[in-house]
Amino acid sequence: MLAQTELRSGTGTGSCANAGGRVLRRFSFHAREANVTGVTVAHLALSRLGTRGPDVAYSVADKAIRAYAEATDDPSPAALAGRTATPVFAIVPVWEAIDPASRAVADDEACTKVVHYAQDLILHRPIESGMKLVSRATPVALLQRSSGTSLVIHTETTTENGSLVNEQFITEFFRGIDAGESQGDAPPDHRLPDDVKAQIPLAEITLSVAEDQADRYANASGDHFEIHLDDEAARRVGLPGRILHGLCTLAFTARSVCESAGIADPSALRRIAARFSSPVFPGDSLTTHVWEIEPGIYGYEATCGEDRVVIKDGRVELAS
Repeated sequence: MLAQTELRSGTGTGSCANAGGRVLRRFSFHAREANVTGVTVAHLALSRLGTRGPDVAYSVADKAIRAYAEATDDPSPAALAGRTATPVFAIVPVWEAIDPASRAVADDEACTKVVHYAQDLILHRPIESGMKLVSRATPVALLQRSSGTSLVIHTETTTENGSLVNEQFITEFFRGIDAGESQGDAPPDHRLPDDVKAQIPLAEITLSVAEDQADRYANASGDHFEIHLDDEAARRVGLPGRILHGLCTLAFTARSVCESAGIADPSALRRIAARFSSPVFPGDSLTTHVWEIEPGIYGYEATCGEDRVVIKDGRVELAS
């Protein structure tokens, strides 16, 4: 299974603690490249499913909206003016709520085996400057697979008066860990149907990943994990060099789908979902292959080069 690995240990190699000691989530490198040894017994706690994590408050600033758009090369005038955020910005307010939900289920040993498998954003309304948001995350399912176990985390972001802004399903995969049984429901399906993929794509759009893309995204998102910023640090964990953040890749592909569909206003998107399959490197050319599944619903895959598929089972839905 190919995916992007997330290192979440608080100390030692792969530490995700910042200078203030706060543990942050870091979606990082390709699972097949990971060099994890000395594994002992790891545990996933079925009994903790359904345990909602703490509320996390976030105030939306115009400079944050603008910085995220600039970091992902998004030309949206409303975002560059700092008024309305681009869709994948939705991850920023919820970021600090996700880790407690995951750690409620997975012990430290299990966390050394986790990969970020998929992301699904359901967008009920755009995020706008001046909003005061509250996010919360709940582990909702453990799904036993042949080679490990998937943990599904459901998040909600609301305004301070409780109006729903977005939901997200984050699927983590714990390689080689047997939860014993499945419990809870699978996240919403977003597989690209084979009969659709067999057709000629509606469009194929190629975007260039700049050499400084990861640096800019780190500053805009707050994700300064060293494998995105330092070649030597990336090589120490088995990568050929630093890699682009997976959610930056997601933002690139969502923009390409908008262009394919002739959508000038990204706030028209109501859903963005994808499965991560391989990393993107600075300097890569990222091609998004887009198919129309039905009016207002698009499926896609993204590749770098001729045969490196970096996103599978992509799906974008527009407001009806």
